[in-house]
Amino acid sequence: MEICDYLPFWSKLTQEQQQTLERGVALYHASKGEIVHNGSEDCIGPLIVVKGQLRVYSYSDDGREVTLYRLFERDVCILSAYCMLNSLQFDISVQAEKDCVLYRIPAPVYKKLMQESAPVANYTTELIASSFSDVMWLLDQILYKHLDSRLAAFLVNESELNDSLQLKITHEEIAHHLGSAREVVTRMLKYFQNEHMVEIARGCITITDLKKLTQVAQDSLR
Repeated sequence: MEICDYLPFWSKLTQEQQQTLERGVALYHASKGEIVHNGSEDCIGPLIVVKGQLRVYSYSDDGREVTLYRLFERDVCILSAYCMLNSLQFDISVQAEKDCVLYRIPAPVYKKLMQESAPVANYTTELIASSFSDVMWLLDQILYKHLDSRLAAFLVNESELNDSLQLKITHEEIAHHLGSAREVVTRMLKYFQNEHMVEIARGCITITDLKKLTQVAQDSLR
């Protein structure tokens, strides 16, 4: 698919603007685990997921990672272009969770389009609002929901994403997603195992009672 297929405002651009965008955009391949955007020192411009899956995350004051949200095929990551967004200071990193194919629009090119085109500016505002809605939902989860509910919801969501009850993931990786400590996650997983909801093995968690796990997760499922 071409870049025009991913941008709902394409038809509202002038021919010159379309050509500028086509000349500037680049197709980028990222391997699983690769950091494609690394905080405030790295303003690469918007990223469009053609194939694969991205994790957008930040760091707590004590250095723990916490996943803010994920991006899937056809999603656009606008916060990787924070430098072109006036008065927005939001330090995030983006990692490829799977092998990815991405469109990358240089920040100067996109910023110029935003300044010239009201449809582009409106679309960007909608993307930012959606991103911060995800972040505020996560903040509510961290502040007001118990870890057992959040962990259960994470496992249920992972099962749906991978279409499998067997999850190839470590306790450390789960802790990074939830903004918790590995030891805390391990203790909670052992509790889930004692309650016959999961089976734990090295680098693998198997859900054995999805219905019961979903009940625990109820307060943290969207």
